[in-house]
Amino acid sequence: MASNSEPADDLVYKRVLLKLSGEALMGPSEFGIDMPTCLGFAEEIATALQATGVELCLVIGGGNIFRGLAGAANGMERAQADSMGMLATVMNALAMQSALEQIGVPTRVQSAIPMNTVCEPYIRRRAIRHMEKGRVVIFAAGTGNPYFTTDTGAALRAAEMNCDAMFKGTQVDGVYSADPKKDANAERYDQLGYQEVLARDLRVMDASAVSLMRDTNIPIVVFSLHNKGALQDVLTGKGTSTVIS
Repeated sequence: MASNSEPADDLVYKRVLLKLSGEALMGPSEFGIDMPTCLGFAEEIATALQATGVELCLVIGGGNIFRGLAGAANGMERAQADSMGMLATVMNALAMQSALEQIGVPTRVQSAIPMNTVCEPYIRRRAIRHMEKGRVVIFAAGTGNPYFTTDTGAALRAAEMNCDAMFKGTQVDGVYSADPKKDANAERYDQLGYQEVLARDLRVMDASAVSLMRDTNIPIVVFSLHNKGALQDVLTGKGTSTVIS
């Protein structure tokens, strides 16, 4: 199911970076990668590509396999722990590539840490060309440097790819004043400013990622990827989300 369709007339964002947490790939498991869950996300992406003609790239976290901060908290040297976390994101990227290609979506993985036997190195112009040809590009290994989260890696790639928006697929349908699963009175926001998110410490993404999106004027769209058709709806300005701009 290659996505060489023309962009839909109602498409709000023509090139988008989608950020997923590593934990999203666990599905019902407590650890690792659940392939049926990956296939579910792949089908959502394929449907959205086919319907809208959007150019799409992805960044996936590694928390389902290894989290650098947790390793450092347990006595591991931080730079070494972060390197292990970056390798976990490569594993997730390869799993998602497999899921997408099973349903006919051409996909390339580019890693910030060169590992030429399993994926391409990160090359900005090549990544843009892949997207122009209708391929999904998955950026792995964060920024390639320790002390940076995959949120910051996603923000950096969104800026480098000249994306119209960074989409963050989460467990809930937007940004709330508190965790809606714990606080029934949590208020949901339709719109927020970058500075508001930082000042109120709303924890949508880490501060450096939000600051980079502010400096490059790229909106962050927070939505639930667990609702069927949600990605397509948000791409065309429908559905429920919070836009940070």
